[in-house]
Amino acid sequence: MEVYEEAVDYLETYGVTVTAEREMEPDLLEDVFEVDFASCSLHADSIDLPDTPTGWTPEVMLEKRLVVLISILTSEEQYLSELETLLMPMKALRAAASTSQPVLSSQQVQTVFFQVPELRDLHQEFYTALKARLQPAQSQEPEAQLQHGDKQPAAVGDLFLRMVSQLGVYRGFIDNYEGAVEIVRKCTQSDQRFRTLAESMMSCKVSDNSRTTYTFEALLYKPLDRVTKTTLVLHDLLKHTPQEHQDHALLQEALRISSSFLSGVNEESHCKRAVTLSTGMRRQLMRDGFVVDMYEGGRSIRHLFLYTDLLLCAKMKGGTAGKQVSYRFSWYLPLAGLKLHWGSEQEQSADLQSRVSTMRGKMFHLRQELKQQRRGGKGYRTLDRNRRKLQQIELWLLTHSPVLPLELQSPNGKSHTLVFSALYELEEWREAIEKLIGENAETVAPDLLTLTSSCVKLRMTQHPHLQSFEPECEDRSLCGTLTVAVHSACGLPQPASLYVCLEVDGYKFYDNKAQTRLSLSSLTPQWDEEFSLQVDGAQCLNVLCVQQTEGGKSGREDKVQGRSSIQLDPSVILKKWKRWTVSMNHAEVHLSLKYLPHPLEPPSTAPVQHQPVFNVPIGVLAQQEGVLVPHIVRSCTEDVERRGLEEVGIYRISGAASDIQILKNAFNTSLREAVSRLRTMDVNAVSGALKLYFRELPEPLIPRDHFQSLADALENPDMRSRMQSMFTILQSCPDVNRNTFLYLLHHLKRVSEKQEVNKMTLMNLATVFGPSLVRPPEMVLGQCGPRVDISQEVVVQVQVVYFYLQSNNLPVPLTAMPLDSEEEADT
Repeated sequence: MEVYEEAVDYLETYGVTVTAEREMEPDLLEDVFEVDFASCSLHADSIDLPDTPTGWTPEVMLEKRLVVLISILTSEEQYLSELETLLMPMKALRAAASTSQPVLSSQQVQTVFFQVPELRDLHQEFYTALKARLQPAQSQEPEAQLQHGDKQPAAVGDLFLRMVSQLGVYRGFIDNYEGAVEIVRKCTQSDQRFRTLAESMMSCKVSDNSRTTYTFEALLYKPLDRVTKTTLVLHDLLKHTPQEHQDHALLQEALRISSSFLSGVNEESHCKRAVTLSTGMRRQLMRDGFVVDMYEGGRSIRHLFLYTDLLLCAKMKGGTAGKQVSYRFSWYLPLAGLKLHWGSEQEQSADLQSRVSTMRGKMFHLRQELKQQRRGGKGYRTLDRNRRKLQQIELWLLTHSPVLPLELQSPNGKSHTLVFSALYELEEWREAIEKLIGENAETVAPDLLTLTSSCVKLRMTQHPHLQSFEPECEDRSLCGTLTVAVHSACGLPQPASLYVCLEVDGYKFYDNKAQTRLSLSSLTPQWDEEFSLQVDGAQCLNVLCVQQTEGGKSGREDKVQGRSSIQLDPSVILKKWKRWTVSMNHAEVHLSLKYLPHPLEPPSTAPVQHQPVFNVPIGVLAQQEGVLVPHIVRSCTEDVERRGLEEVGIYRISGAASDIQILKNAFNTSLREAVSRLRTMDVNAVSGALKLYFRELPEPLIPRDHFQSLADALENPDMRSRMQSMFTILQSCPDVNRNTFLYLLHHLKRVSEKQEVNKMTLMNLATVFGPSLVRPPEMVLGQCGPRVDISQEVVVQVQVVYFYLQSNNLPVPLTAMPLDSEEEADT
């Protein structure tokens, strides 16, 4: 495929170095990282480009740029017509393959048209978007277009960057090209029907609507030619785009990616190397990306390559000061027998937490400065310098802030640990690796030098995923508060204990992750929890449904049962709730979203303190958690219902005081840690912790000023009037108190349904909880008022709870605040 070598030579004659990239200035690193930058030496990629042609004013350049864009649109239309012509006989050939006289076999049809539909879809999307951007400019005649600067099209750099980021689709076509051409040539010689088809394919030209005759083989060559033209067109467009133009940096990055892809294909055309396994299968690259590799004494960003039979970890070298990109071998693990384990979150040292907070603060202020500079029309060099500073900060955070480990253990005793920022990404890698482990039968020892060298031409990911690499799109991203209410799930094949994880993309200087409590083992788990996330640049919400099961000595094991992603559209969820149903595997998770835009405050450098749970007014705690029934009440009652309903004397027999204290400290420190400990504790300790929570409330669940009213209502001899009074008093309680009380009553009634086993009748339960839930007013010095003796107080406390427990029409409690004006939306 000499066309690639010719294209590279052509670019070099115009001063475009395909792989040469400029080096980050030393003072830039010192400016961003005042101390201890040695632990993160990776820097962002860029490309040296020719200077703007001398003598051209920005106005002249914009005029020529418009002409280039219109010619690109025309060329795309022609290319799409050629791809459609190539695809035209596909359906007929595929249908004939199942008859007694096929023209091509099904396998041959698949080989001949491999990746062509995907190429057509890729360019159709690009053409449609580009045409929409150019519509105002195309509405005038060419002469008029060049005279009206106000008809210049909107920015298009993001379209080109998105298109070249998907050039990996072409690699499959290129790898398959020789086999497809061989089939076409053989069938053209041996089958008259195919020869007639192959020599008379037509395409409709756009300019004059005339028809051109192509051969099948000529149409198959069009995508190869297109790869070269894409790089040349980007070079031409960039040459006519002023450096101050908002498209310049995006086109610069697009040209770098396109040139790198072209260079890799050119290398591959000269030296194709592939390991053939004894089964006849070729080693293929299935996935690659940048990850954080953790080793003794530190962590580094590495490029991870997942092949059909092994994992290869390599360090990227070069790419600056004219040096070509290369890879240095770090380690590899065969997939056969490989064990994967998603470990618990790693704890960061106080010093690291402080440094992360400092870097997040720097990133926040640098982004604000960049926005002001863009509005003020600052020069390209200033903007580029600050943009690269931002990239360096992101790289540092990408290296040091991840806390989710994926442990890889090989049968030969070797092990490595990768750490991720998002559970969604971790699960993508785990799923891809485990799928290949299940399909893999053997591993052939690789030629590590050859395999590592081939990474340059095989790689599909060019650089770490940084938000600062993405085009600016403030109208399509979220900056402010994203509120997510997680309601319930349904469609589970069997009962399970689940929790839901939420992850939002964007700049990572706020805590943009959240997790529900663990639900009771159920086919239809209910959470009804609300989370407010401070987001900046957010465009995507990841939703993961995680199951927790018994895990032997470890006490628990977590496994992702399903995951999905929601594209966040600010206009859809702006200031109003939108209900979503997220499908994942067999389950559906129901949630609601609402977005409130507002300027963000600089991130605090102080570590986030978890608010205590015990000895805090229940209204304050519920407000902090965004619920009507606190998590501790729901978690403890659900755990009792899961494994304590048949425990004799549950709520009457207390657990060990030390265990209850451990649970109390856990709830005061971390809800997630507390819920995990519940599963390993004696169930009597769980019930004891719940009783202790109600006992230590500063104000009882039933407010003290209702005590006398309840006592009077109990003395009413008329049953109907007594019931009306009791429920009127209950209705007058604050929302959180009333709903928590009702939630507890329904739970205790379910406990009493097993009284033949657990010996806990409604009266027994009322005797246990009455003194904690209903308390008389405290006597104030010098104040006179009605006062009953202690024995009467206890009677009232027990009788109040017993009365409500006996009721057959208890209202159903709300666990979260109802959402206002919800609208339905499907995901």
